Amino acid sequence: MNSTLRSRCAKAIGAGALSVALLSAGTAGAFAASPSAASPSPKPSMTGSAKPTKTGTAKPTTTSTAKPTKSGTPMAGGSITTRVNKAQVKAGQSVTFTGRAKGVKVGTKVVLLHMQNGKWTALKSSTVLKNGSSYSLVTKFNHKGKEQLRVMAGKIVSPTVVVTVK
Repeated sequence: MNSTLRSRCAKAIGAGALSVALLSAGTAGAFAASPSAASPSPKPSMTGSAKPTKTGTAKPTTTSTAKPTKSGTPMAGGSITTRVNKAQVKAGQSVTFTGRAKGVKVGTKVVLLHMQNGKWTALKSSTVLKNGSSYSLVTKFNHKGKEQLRVMAGKIVSPTVVVTVK
């Protein structure tokens, strides 16, 4: 999760830096072409920093085209999607995870994982891929807070989905 967060932050910072560079280059070109070159040209200034935000929806859907490696970074090979029926639940309520996998054999075990103490650990909820490479997992969360979850079929994992338990 930390490497994913670092990667997202790095992408956001890179996108912000590229935007500033493109805007300043365009502004400088526009002022160089203007007839009043004697007037001072404005300098771009940053008023804030790029911060990634995450919003929840009733049915978040994510797709992964990755296999985890020892370092946790993805490799190409297959994909798995996951959808949760509720993004917010009360403690003790059931949550259903559904999705499809590509590049994974029918009958492969699908396991629900959650982030605990900085490591992905398997929950007791598991099933197998059915015909059409689909799956459905049902689990209950008893501890309040935000649960970071993903599913794993074989060596292919889905992106993280967050469920808030109140």
